[in-house]
Amino acid sequence: MSTITHHVTEPVLMAYAAGTLETPYAVVVATHISMCDECRARLAAHEHVGGVVLDQGGSEPLSGDLKARVFAGLDAEPAAPEPEVRPDIPYGRSGIFPAPVMTALKGKPPKWKRLGFGVRQSILHASQQGSVRLLYIPGGQAVPDHSHRGLELTLVLQGAFEDETGRFGVGDLESADDDLDHAPTAVKGAACICLAATGAPLRFNSLVPRIFQPIFRI
Repeated sequence: MSTITHHVTEPVLMAYAAGTLETPYAVVVATHISMCDECRARLAAHEHVGGVVLDQGGSEPLSGDLKARVFAGLDAEPAAPEPEVRPDIPYGRSGIFPAPVMTALKGKPPKWKRLGFGVRQSILHASQQGSVRLLYIPGGQAVPDHSHRGLELTLVLQGAFEDETGRFGVGDLESADDDLDHAPTAVKGAACICLAATGAPLRFNSLVPRIFQPIFRI
């Protein structure tokens, strides 16, 4: 495996440690952590600090109507659960896919859908929180120029890509936000396979990708 030089940002890692990170992003972070000793150590440090804070935290008196509200909640009609991807289910690694990816795939091979010019995708999870997908980009092929509506996390599982911010190899994680406008290009050689999570559809700068965007759900 190549040396990992691009890691999880501190705010995202803190949200992951606290269990508040949205499912699509959590899948990507869990996968990166499974590949990165440095971020695994950083996560352990955050979890240790969180445990200390809980141990030292004071208690607050409970309101008198708490019991009534709890039982009222139990009697209420339960809401339909939102489909969830659980990065902690212990599927093993398979080929280039670490255990969290195999969990999202439910232990099965990806179902690739062609997007054109040799590019393929396999959507692993999609909900109101966003989506997480595998992308297969042939060596030398570029993704159409785009910007973002919020955070996009992209983790390289095979090959490498380059964009305006640098080069990303196996294990590297790119964090892109509203300020980044880029056209990632797979480095020549082996196809670049990435795991990417977004909270909202991308903003493509050219007409053709925008036309097909609803069909491809990107």
